[in-house]
Amino acid sequence: MQQVNEADGLFFCVATLAVWRLTHLLHAEDGPFDVFVRLRRGAGEGFFGKLLGCFYCLSLWTAAPAAWLLGGDWRQWLLLWLALSTAAILVERLHAGLLAREQAFGLPAIYSEDAATPEEGADGLLRK
Repeated sequence: MQQVNEADGLFFCVATLAVWRLTHLLHAEDGPFDVFVRLRRGAGEGFFGKLLGCFYCLSLWTAAPAAWLLGGDWRQWLLLWLALSTAAILVERLHAGLLAREQAFGLPAIYSEDAATPEEGADGLLRK
């Protein structure tokens, strides 16, 4: 078994964030031009629809290629696969907790913008 160094820890942290980002993007975000909304809608109620609807399940699938890139042999790949999925789930739970805290205390949401007033009209880009 290989010895672990500091660079391995950095790669694990970066891979964790990448797995979380990709999983969250596919699972919960609209994306540019609602591309991910349409992807989820097009997946329907079958295997892929259920996969895109479950963050935990989807994180296993997005962690697999990251683990393959980082792991040396099959044992490392297996451990990294499960560890990256778990780490992404922990980041998601932390993210959800922060969002809930913001909503509970009336803080502004991270990913939202104030609604346009009637004077401003519906075009948010042309507000005064």
